[in-house]
Amino acid sequence: MPPTNPARRRALTDAAIDLLASSGAHGLTHRAVEKHADLPPGTASNYFRSRQALLVAAAERIIELHHADTDRAIDQAIDQPTTLTDLWTDSLLTAATTLRTRYLAIFELQLEAARRPALASVLAGLQDTSLQITAAHHDKLGLTIAREKIPALIALYGGALFTLVTAPPDSVTRDVVRHVAQTMVHGCATPEPAPPTPRER
Repeated sequence: MPPTNPARRRALTDAAIDLLASSGAHGLTHRAVEKHADLPPGTASNYFRSRQALLVAAAERIIELHHADTDRAIDQAIDQPTTLTDLWTDSLLTAATTLRTRYLAIFELQLEAARRPALASVLAGLQDTSLQITAAHHDKLGLTIAREKIPALIALYGGALFTLVTAPPDSVTRDVVRHVAQTMVHGCATPEPAPPTPRER
């Protein structure tokens, strides 16, 4: 049975996240994780028997952190009402700057999942959980967004996140991110002008 020291497990998965962001999936090994976490050789393999188990644990840790941050943001929005545009602006900006490492890591995992069905299955399960949690957040905020539209919203958010996280860091400003968020919430189409009346032709 694997060890059950939560602090040590978190140290290993957090080290794995850092390595995924800095070295890519190919740089993620048990020994590299142990070295980065300053833990003795053999520690990572005691917790995660295979490299795939290590990849899965890193993905689960990222999702755990993401949902914890989102929960805090939603609670704050309830106490201090804000618009969906403002909420997404803050979320995307923080993800692309302060938490850039975390989201670079999840994109590495998503690419790796294209070649690893077991990892893809885990990520798909986490996506299903995200749908349920997002719906619950909408309910708490009193948003009247149809349930069937939530997958599309998550896809839009993920696409925007990828673009911002992989952009040159100095190009990611609040104004840029807010414009993206506004377009996601309100759409990019502008009303078509009314056809001219017969007298105007």
